[in-house]
Formats: sequence, C-alpha cells, structure tokens
Amino acid sequence: MILWLWLFWGFSIAAGQPDSELLARYLEEKLMADYSVVEQVARRVPRQTRFLQRLETRPRMSEFTVKATVISRYAFTTVSCTMVNSGSEAREGVFEMQIPAAAFISNFTMSIGNKTYYGEVTGKEKKNSTDDKARTKKPPGPQNARENGYETFKASVFIPRKMQANFLLHYEELLQRRLGKYEYTVSIRPQQLVGRLRVEVNILENSGIVSLEVPPLRNSKHKGNGKVEGDVSPPPSTVIGHTKTLAKVTFSPNVVEQTKIARNGILGDFIVRYDVNRELSVGDIQILNGYFVHYFAPTDLPPLPKNVVFVLDSSASMVGTKLRQTKEALFTILQDLRPEDHFNIIGFSNRIKVWQQDRLVPVTPNNIRDAKKYIHNMSPTGGTNINSALQTGAKLLNDYIAQNDIDARSVSLIIFLTDGRPTVGETQSSKILSNTKDAIRDKFCLFTIGIGNDVDYRLLERMALENCGMTRHFQEDEDAASLLKGFYDEIGTPLLSDIRVDYPEDDVEQVTQNFFPNYFNGSEIIIAGKLINRTSDSLHVEVTASNSKKYILLKTDVAIDLPSKNDITAVPGLEDGKGDQNYIERAWSYLTIKELLNSRLKSDDNQEKEYLMEKAKSMALTYNFVTPFTFLKMREAGLHSEPPSEELIRPSTDGIGEKLQSLQGHKAPPGIRRQQDTQRIKISKTSADGDPHFVIDFPSSKFSVCFNIDGEPGDILRLVSDHKESGVTVNGQLIGAPAPPNGHKKHRTYFNTITILSNKPQRSYLEITPTRIILDDGERLILSCDRSAVVRSSSLEVSVSANSNITVTIRDTISFVILIHHYKKPAPYQKDHLGFYISNSKGLSSDSHGLLGQFLNHEVKLLQESLNTSHQQVGQNQTEALKTNLTNTLKVKGRLVPVVWKQRRIYNGQQEVDCWFAKNNADKLIDGSYKDYLASHPFDTGTTSGMINSL
Repeated sequence: MILWLWLFWGFSIAAGQPDSELLARYLEEKLMADYSVVEQVARRVPRQTRFLQRLETRPRMSEFTVKATVISRYAFTTVSCTMVNSGSEAREGVFEMQIPAAAFISNFTMSIGNKTYYGEVTGKEKKNSTDDKARTKKPPGPQNARENGYETFKASVFIPRKMQANFLLHYEELLQRRLGKYEYTVSIRPQQLVGRLRVEVNILENSGIVSLEVPPLRNSKHKGNGKVEGDVSPPPSTVIGHTKTLAKVTFSPNVVEQTKIARNGILGDFIVRYDVNRELSVGDIQILNGYFVHYFAPTDLPPLPKNVVFVLDSSASMVGTKLRQTKEALFTILQDLRPEDHFNIIGFSNRIKVWQQDRLVPVTPNNIRDAKKYIHNMSPTGGTNINSALQTGAKLLNDYIAQNDIDARSVSLIIFLTDGRPTVGETQSSKILSNTKDAIRDKFCLFTIGIGNDVDYRLLERMALENCGMTRHFQEDEDAASLLKGFYDEIGTPLLSDIRVDYPEDDVEQVTQNFFPNYFNGSEIIIAGKLINRTSDSLHVEVTASNSKKYILLKTDVAIDLPSKNDITAVPGLEDGKGDQNYIERAWSYLTIKELLNSRLKSDDNQEKEYLMEKAKSMALTYNFVTPFTFLKMREAGLHSEPPSEELIRPSTDGIGEKLQSLQGHKAPPGIRRQQDTQRIKISKTSADGDPHFVIDFPSSKFSVCFNIDGEPGDILRLVSDHKESGVTVNGQLIGAPAPPNGHKKHRTYFNTITILSNKPQRSYLEITPTRIILDDGERLILSCDRSAVVRSSSLEVSVSANSNITVTIRDTISFVILIHHYKKPAPYQKDHLGFYISNSKGLSSDSHGLLGQFLNHEVKLLQESLNTSHQQVGQNQTEALKTNLTNTLKVKGRLVPVVWKQRRIYNGQQEVDCWFAKNNADKLIDGSYKDYLASHPFDTGTTSGMINSL
C-alpha cells in the first residue's frame, strides 16, 4: 500500500500535474468518517495525510475550532484544539495561539489521555524564593513578544503514544471602533492541514448591525496565501447570515480548500468587520444587573481644524524600505490635509532639521508641493536623538499656539515616528519621558509610531499614554506605507474636543474615564460603571464637548429597567452558556483593569504604582483574567459535581454533620459512620446573618451584644482573620436589595458568598453560595447545596445538609456553620443569602481579628449608671430590673460604648435573642471603623493591608 502511494504520487509529478492540487483532490476523495483513537472522539483524516504526517515527529492536529460570541462589542472567544499522537512513542504536542494584545485570557484547560488539567488564575508574587522557582514550572501564558498587536499563547505537553491531547482556551476583549468599523479577528495558524477546521462568530447588537463584511484572510508577512490582488470576497467556505440584530459567520474549509489557501496549512487572520446603527445623540447606553456601559460615537459633525507637526526619524537605521515606505505614506497624508489645517515637518538623526523654522504653515498647493520635496530629499544618516527631536517639536507647537490667534476649538498634535532606540543626546528613557511631559504640558497630544524590532516600544507606548495620544508598532516586513496611512486616518479627522460625560454622583460609582481631550471620526468613546440607586427608573446622562461650530451639551434620561432589551439568555444562537454572563459587568471590569494598568504605567510614584498593581490584581482575580500581575497555575482536576436546580425551603439546623457520602477524590476515612446520627455539632449565637445582623455571645458574662453593618453591595467584609497564627480567614461578600417600603434604609444587603481560607497544614479554600460549594484542597470539587454529603480530608471536613446548612470543621478545633436562606416567593427586598455562625473557636488564636473574630478571646463589661450613682457592673440576673432612666454602657478595651436593650431575630433555630445593641455601625465597639474590615477580594487574607497588624 505504501509503495502504491509513492508510485501514485511519483506518477503525478512525472505527468506534469500540479502536485498540490492533485494531492488535495486525492485527500478529499479519501476523507472518511470519524474513527476512535481514545474514547472515539478524534476526527479521521485522509490516509495519505496520515501517512505523510507519520513521517513527521510532531503529533497531528485533527481538529481546530474557534467559537466567538460578540455581545454589544464585548467578545468571548473559545479556541478548541485536538492533537493526536499516532506514533509508537510519546511526542511533544505544542498548542500555539496568537491572541489580540488587548485581550485577557480567562481560562485554559488541557486533557491528555484520561487526565484533565485546568488553569487557575493566581496573583503573581513580588519575589519567589529559589526553592519556589525550582519547584514551580512556569505555566502557559502569553509571551512577552508582541507581533503587530498580538501576543502568543503557547502550551506544550508530551502526548503518550496512540493517545490525544485536547486544549481549550478562553479569552475576552472589548472591540475598539476604528475607521468606522468594529473588527473581530481570530488568528488561524495550525501550521498543518487539519481534518476539521471551523470558525464560528456570533454577533448580537441590539442597536442593529450594519456594514457587515468578511474580507479575505489577512497575512501581510507571508505571500502565496491565495489572495488575489484587489480581491475583497470572503475566504472560501465562508457563510454569512444575519438579521437586524443578530449575525452568524462561519468559516469551515475542507482539506481541499485549505490546500488551495496554503499548501502546508492556513496561515492568516480571519476577520469580521461591522458597525452598528447610531445617531447624533448622547449615545448608546446599555444597563444590566446594576452595571452600565455607555458607547458614544456621534457622526455627521464638521471636522475640527488641526495643527500638526510630523517628527520623522531619518537616522542611518531607516535606510532602505523603512524610509521609502515612510515617505510614501507622508505623501498621501499631506494630500489629505484640509485647507483649514496648519503643519510642519521635522527630520531627526543626530541632528535636528526643521522644514519651516519657528512656524506652522497653512495648507496650500505650494506648501504641500514644497513639503513633498523636503521629504523626498531626506536621506538616512547618523544616530537617533529622540529627546531633542521631541523637544524641538513641542517648542514649535507651543510657540505657534501662544503667538498666533488660532481657533480655540482646533486640535494640536505631534505625530512622532522612529525605528530605533535613543543613541544620541539624552538616552535615559525616564529622563526623555519627563522632558517630553514637561515640554507638552497637557496642551496637545503626542501620537507615536514604531517600525521594526529595534524600537523601544515601551518608551513609545508610555510617551503616548502620558500625553493623551495613541501608539502603533509595525514590523519591518509589513506594508508600512498603508499601515501608516491607516493610523493617520484614525486621528486625521478630529470632530470634538474636551469631551466630558457626567452622571449624577448619587446614582453611579466606580465609573471609568469620563474625560477625553479629543474624539476622532470613526472611533468611539466608552464609559462603564456601577449603579448605586438601582431602584430608580432612569439614569440621567450629560455629555459636554466642543466642535468647530459650538459648545455642545447633550442631555437624556435612559430607562434602567431594560430586561427585555439587554437580557440575552433566550436569544437564538447563543445557547452555549454565554447568555448567563453579565457581559456589561465584564466590559466594566475589562475597562477598569485596562485603566489601572495604564495609570500604573504612567506613574512615577512607587507607592501609587503598588496601589494600582494591587487593585488591578484584585479585580483580575475576581473576574479570572490573566494580566501582567496574574498568571495561570495549572492544576489536575478532580471530580466535578455541578449543582442541579434548587428547591426553595426554609433553613434549619437539623442534621448538621450527620450524613457522610464518599466522593471520588475526597474519600471518607475508615471508622466514620454513614448512617443517620444524632446532631453532634452545636452552634452558638456568635454570628452574622440577615441583612446582616451581627451577634456576639459572651457566655461567661451571660449576655449577648449585637450590631449592624450598613455596607454597600459588592463589599467584602472580613469576618474572621487569623491568617498568621491558625492560618484561617473568613470573608463574606454582600449583595444588594431594595429596602422594604417605609423603611429607614436606602437598601438592604445580604451575604451571598462566604469564603473560608486555611493554609495550615496545607492551603485549601471553600467558596460557598446559596446553590453550591467549591472546595479546593489541591483537588477541586464542586458540591450542590441541595444534596446532603460529607467530605473529609486530613485537616478539613465539609458537611452539607440539603438546602439547609453547611458545616465546615478545620483540624477538629475550629467549626463554622453556614445557613442557607431561600425564599419561595421573595419580596423585592428579599434575596437568597447565607448566614455565618461560629460553632467552635478553640483553634483560633488569641490574636484573631475580624468583625466577629476580635471578640472570641476578649470579654466586655456592662456598666449601668443612674442619675446619682456611679458605674455598676450588671449581670444577666439584673437585666430585667433595668429602668428607662438608666444609662447602659459597654466597656470594651477601655472604650465606653452606649447600648440599648433589644430583642433580635436570628436564624439559628431560635426565633429571637436578647442582646445589648450598639448603634452607628458598631462605632467604638469594634476596633477602628467597619471600613477597616473591607477586603479587596474574596481571597484577601489581610496580610498586605496592614489592618490586622495595626489593631
């Protein structure tokens, strides 16, 4: 058979047939059904393809699938790849994917044979010990090298013989509007023919989709990609369908079509471009589940006059193609300048050459002609004096603005282009940045362009960021002329200046950047934030800006209750689970993290940089994003048990810790009874429950103390903090609900998530919600709250009583009980939530802290004072005799706290508890104020905040 194949192949060549086309036909004819390699999931590819691939050492790729869902410009992308090792020995399989540099990876999973590994997003430590470095392998992540706006994600594993590996990568990005279009791009570079290759892009835009197009595969680096010059048709096998608001684009070339595109496998970018319906108004505002995102992109405005200085590198390194393409781009750009514009040109090497000394000239035919001559005569020579070039350009523009009666609404900018690093004059990057910022003084914007591999991209990026500009980086072998022209087109038509977007301070919080120096035609301004007043029917928005004619003020009220418009759970084509994600919240988190990273990049203050880093890291951990401060740590997955639908019942404490269920990966040790047993764990009154009410029980004093914490939705409260001693931390995250009618509160809050962390003797954590429990003690396990079970490890036991409570026991000396509160028919102000109770605190140290933990090893005294008597200590037997004319005070660590006697309803099996109530958010009762107990994220142990050490 092998001999026949060789003869067949040899005959085709001898006969003068095009071997690639004939081979492709043969492969297509022999393409057969699926076959089983492992668990019958691999895709069979043609026999000759398998034969040829056996000659190679690498595993073959049987499947490469990309599925993207774009919802209101926010894109979720899932890349699935299957590699099969048909050889007789283990071989290395390399999964490599170029992802947009602006995207955040949110998940990665590998399956090799019968083992599955998942990526856990973990914060990077500042310094790792030598042992840690030796013990920990570097997990897969984006490589540092950027390539035309892309970063390379790479993961390699050894695949046992006759087995397969599956890779699943998720990443997210907010699409940016450029030149009037959103562009979604996915890199297809399998580097071999693939038995099954498919790309599917689903787009949902409630504003309406317009101008949908799929251009040919883009590949500026490699020729021979099947693209005909001037061809604008989609790649072969592309199917496009769309309605007014929903579009679906698929690309699934068979082996023949792949071979016609590229003989050794596709190497290019699949692109979908589109725009949405818009009008000159306040913009498109979308609201969902307490978050909003505001897209502002007005059209049909007259362009603003601009004053532009081109600063061009003419050093010796620009010789050849780079300088030629730069000149070609500048010739076209000069031709596009408008009559109302003014401009000048500076060429720099080790010397600075200004075309028109001490002035900017108007756009006239003669000036354009002379400028082209000047550019044409530029010759590459000398070194690279970046600092002096920028100083000269900034002084030229500043003097022109100061000395001329220019239009106050005109836009001034510098466009700076270089291919190298500073080699002449000031060469220290920090000094160049400082000098440039001092020279510009926020009076205009600086746009930077880097060409080639030798450029200091970080320097150019930071110069642009610090001076309200943008940056681009082009490779030497790209079509720099068209790319330069494209970049200029993005910024060449300013329509508005000094844009400010305002919302009522009492209605929103944590709003992203809302002031923008310029708005360019074809771009878009995006602002996102959180709603404070979610009971309001509308959100008031004001946009102020200037254009060439007048000062603009746009006002509108946007309806907040838009579930039918923005809820996408029932949208056809989006049934893959993306519909249940709050895409608006994730767009807000994406923008916020990006701004934190940019602010840190611009900052020179080490303390501020540290704060911004921690804040960005905290958000990235919350939303599972891989950023410069987080990374993917690969873990082997254990048994996953997803929670089924829940039943709504009242909570109780029946059966706490009674039933034991053996689970794979968390097997019960011998000697533990599996049958029904009497309740063996009692819970105390010390708790945080309700909305929320805190109760502290002091058995030796024979009374209880209670207080409320009026936090904000989203706050994470540190309940128990003993990380340094016992290694235990408990944090509770609040959710919000409207206040009951005629109540004094503006809203209610409840605990929706309780996170318990323990790092002794080994690190483990539990994340508990009203529907499920995630337990990770080296193996990850998900339990449903509607199934009774007990899971025990060497130092941890978790007991679940279905739809009722969870008991967590750590090292047999610390026990917590979490009650589950479900409402069958909840009122608007009622939310399913959790209650937290401390059952056993013996294992906590005397230094434990937190809102509850600080009272576990301290006693308080109750003092009674009448009009003519001194303080008297009061016991439980005297409380009934207290009169209204007596003042009651608690003495806590030397502090005196006024209290009143009241009955509180709690949920630990008793209807009410008598307690002394401290008002004003427990002022003076707790150490510090309640804001000192706010954690930055659910896994915050408080070791970096300084709060624990200071109290």
